[in-house]
Amino acid sequence: MDLIKAIIIAIVEGLTEYLPISSTAHMGFTANLLGMPDDEFLKMFQVSIQFGAILSVVVAYWKKFFDLNNIQFYFKLGFAVVPALVLGYLFDDKIEAVLGNQIAISSVLVLGGVVLLFADKWFKNPKIDDEKGITIRKAVTIGFWQCLAMMPGTSRSAASIIGGMAQGLTRKAAAEFSFFLAVPTMLAVTVYSVFVKTWGKETPNPQKGYEMIMASQDHIMIFVIGNVVAFIVALIAIKAFIGVLNKYGFKPWGWYRIFVGIALLIYFYFFK
Repeated sequence: MDLIKAIIIAIVEGLTEYLPISSTAHMGFTANLLGMPDDEFLKMFQVSIQFGAILSVVVAYWKKFFDLNNIQFYFKLGFAVVPALVLGYLFDDKIEAVLGNQIAISSVLVLGGVVLLFADKWFKNPKIDDEKGITIRKAVTIGFWQCLAMMPGTSRSAASIIGGMAQGLTRKAAAEFSFFLAVPTMLAVTVYSVFVKTWGKETPNPQKGYEMIMASQDHIMIFVIGNVVAFIVALIAIKAFIGVLNKYGFKPWGWYRIFVGIALLIYFYFFK
């Protein structure tokens, strides 16, 4: 992986991580279109640059994350992230196996787009417009909704936002809680991928993520710059998404997913 391609992947991650269009799908498609080899370092890189995106949420909502008088906020996130931690660990190998199936991911992209076209009609008369109105029980329920995104192409953001709206949250409140929940979720995934998981178990040279990063100066530079780029782009994308979501709802994102998904199905079925 060269630096320019790594920056492109990081830009895609930053743009799509908090949008309901699946960052995993977009990074995978981008890497494929750039002709990047499907090696273990690329897979680890795509997960690890989520760290930069995590920091963008903390910076954008720093008053919320550093409000020590609102201990309930931390409890809600702590309980809400448990389903993803447990199920993600149990199904890690199966999830990784699907990552290489571009036809399946493209199909999920289309199906998810159809769901988004109707999401605004399904959840009317929301009653909760702030995180403080979310009970721990509702937070855990949203956490289970988030687990739907374990199928690549679903979108963690879309699953958790719709889960929030199903619990009576407004679009804005659901989107913001989805952002908040992303922090412990993606932090856990990043730590697991970099320090715990052994990549390339079936290869002659299995390695931990940090071992791949520290293997060369180029890998270190790619890892650092990738996270910085993802942070900057995600910080911009978060604010833009809230504005579009409040004004237009989910339909633009639904049509986008359907259009891109169909285009990619045609591409991967006929040309790859």
